[in-house]
Amino acid sequence: MDPFQGRRWVIILIVILIGMVFIFRLLFVQVIDPKWKNRAKVITLTEKSIQPPRGLIYDRNGKLLVSANQVYDIMVTPKEIGTIDTLALCSLLGISKSQFDDKIIEASSGYNVSYKASLFIEGMYKEDYAKISTALKKYSGFAAVRSSERGYPKKIAAHILGYIRKISKEQYDNHKNDEEPYFKNDYIGITGLESVYENDLRGQRGKEFYLKDYKGNKKEQIEENKPVKGKNLYTSIDSDLQQLGEQLMKNKLGCIVAIEPKTGEILSMVSAPTFDPSLLSGKNFSSNYKALLKNDSLKPLINRPIYNDSYRPGSIFKLVQSLIALNEGVIKLNSYFPCNKQIIGCHNHEPPYNLKIAIQHSCNPYFYQVYKRLILRGQNSNIFIDSRLGLEKWRNAVQKFGIGVKLKTDIPGLKKGLLPSLDFYDSWYGKNRWAFSTIYSNSIGEGELGVSPIQMANLAAIIANKGYYYTPHLVKKIGKNGTKRPEFLKQLSTEIDSVFYNPVIDAMERVVLYGTAKSAQIDSISVCGKTGTVENKNFNDHSVFIAFAPKENPKIALAVYVEFGTWGGTWAAPIASVLIEKFLKGKLSEKGKVKKMKIEKAIILNKNSDFTF
Repeated sequence: MDPFQGRRWVIILIVILIGMVFIFRLLFVQVIDPKWKNRAKVITLTEKSIQPPRGLIYDRNGKLLVSANQVYDIMVTPKEIGTIDTLALCSLLGISKSQFDDKIIEASSGYNVSYKASLFIEGMYKEDYAKISTALKKYSGFAAVRSSERGYPKKIAAHILGYIRKISKEQYDNHKNDEEPYFKNDYIGITGLESVYENDLRGQRGKEFYLKDYKGNKKEQIEENKPVKGKNLYTSIDSDLQQLGEQLMKNKLGCIVAIEPKTGEILSMVSAPTFDPSLLSGKNFSSNYKALLKNDSLKPLINRPIYNDSYRPGSIFKLVQSLIALNEGVIKLNSYFPCNKQIIGCHNHEPPYNLKIAIQHSCNPYFYQVYKRLILRGQNSNIFIDSRLGLEKWRNAVQKFGIGVKLKTDIPGLKKGLLPSLDFYDSWYGKNRWAFSTIYSNSIGEGELGVSPIQMANLAAIIANKGYYYTPHLVKKIGKNGTKRPEFLKQLSTEIDSVFYNPVIDAMERVVLYGTAKSAQIDSISVCGKTGTVENKNFNDHSVFIAFAPKENPKIALAVYVEFGTWGGTWAAPIASVLIEKFLKGKLSEKGKVKKMKIEKAIILNKNSDFTF
C-alpha cells in the first residue's frame, strides 16, 4: 500500500473545503447580501449629467450681443480624495493651502455633500487648463468639467442683458421640485433678459451612463441622452443705436429709451452710468460686483429706465392733459387762458391764445386752468366731493396711456409708476380735506406724479400712433423660427378720438421749430417733441425730452432724461436729435457730428456744464 495515499486524500479534502468556502462567500456577496450587490452597481455603473449650452442673444439685425466662451470648472468630490500631495496640487492650481482647506470644507458642508462633485475652481480658461490637464488626472477626487461663461462682443446693454451665476442654495431649494430641476453647480439667470427668459435660454441637460473601474476611470459608455441647447433670443435692440446712446450719456446721470411706435419694440434702453457686462461674468464676478455696488458712488447697477417714483414727467405731461381735456370737451382748440404767473410760475413767452401756442411755449398757468377744469366739473356743490369725482375720472383717463398701470412686458422690475388716487390723498390729508387747490402741481407734471422713462417713451409712441400702442418689449422672437409673444401683438387704445391728436402733433412740431426744443432740429427730418424741466430742490433741475420722427409715418419715438441737466432743451433735446438722425439716416451729418462731440465732452453729474446749445 502506498504510504502517501492517505496524505493525498487529506490534501484533496482540504482543497475542496477551501474551495467550498470561497464559493459560499462569493455566493453570499453576489446573491444573498444586497449591500455588496448595491455597492457593485455603484462602483461599475455611473450616471453623469451633461450641461446644455446656454442660448445666445442677438440684436434686431442679427448682431451677437451675448456669446458663450468655453471654460473649465475644476470639480472636487471630497469622498474620493485619496492620499495626495496637497502642496503640489495647490501649486498646480495656483492657490494657497488655506484656500485649499476652505474649499474642501465648503464642498463638504451645507447643501453640498462629500460624495457628490462640487465646484472647486470656476471658469478656468482653456489655455490655462491645457497646461494642467495631464497632471490633474493624477489626483483622485478632482476632475475638470467643460463649461462656458458669457461673452459680450460689443460690451454694451449691461442692464438689458443681465447676468448669470452659479445657483445659490436658496435658489436650489426653490427649484428642486421643478419638472426640470437644477443641480447645485448649474448656472441661472439673475437679472435682465437672462432672468426673464431663463427657461428658454437654459436648455435641457443630457445624461451619460458609463462603466468605471475601481479607480474611478471611465471604461465604457453604455448610453447617452444628448443635451438640448438653449434657445437663442432675438431682441429688438439696435446695437448701433444702443452703443451711440451709451456714448452720449457718458459722464452723465439719466437714461434713454427709444421705441418703434408701430410695434412697441424697444430699439435702445440706456442707463447712465453703465458698466462693462463682462465684469459680471466669470471667476472675478464677486470682486467686480462688490466694487460696482459699494465703491461707485454713481450707482451704475441701478437700471434707471425702470425707475418710477424717482422721476416726475414734468411738462411732457401737459400733452396728456391736453388730449384728455379735448376728448372730454372741457376745452377747445382755441381756448384761451392768460399766462398769470401769480397762480403758478412761468417764463416769458407770447400770450397762449390757443392750445397749440400753450404747448409750444409750455405755459404753466394755461395748464393749471386745463387741469382745474378736469378736476372741478361742477358735479357736486361741495368742492371737496367735486374734486374727488373729478380726480377719479381724470385718473381713469390717464391710465389709458399706460401710466399708473402695470405693463405686462418682458422688462424685469418695471413698476406702474405713481398716479395719485383718492386713497392716496385721503391718507395724506384726510377724507374731504383736500381739493384742486391742494393738488394743482399735477397740472404741469409735478406734485405726486411719478413715471418711468419707459412710460415717457411710450407716451411719445402713443401720440405718434394717434391714440394706440403696443406694450413696450425687448424680445422679437425666441428661437430662429419663433414668434413674438401674443401679449405683445395686442393693440391697446387710449380711447381718445384720433382727431384730437393732430393739433397736439402740430404743436409738438412747433416746439422743435420755434419753441423750447430748437436744439432738436435735424435737416430734412420733421421732429415732433416736447421738453420738460423737472424740479429738483437740491441741485439743478432735470432735463427731459420726448419726441418722435418723422412727423408722417413715425419710425422712432424716444424719451431722454438727464439728471441735473436744467432745461429740457439744454441736453435732453440735442441728445435725442443725434439718436434720431443716426437711426433714420444711418449716419450723422456734419452738424450732427459737431453736436455729438459737444455732448460727449460734457460732464453733468451734480451740476450742469457751462455749455448750452
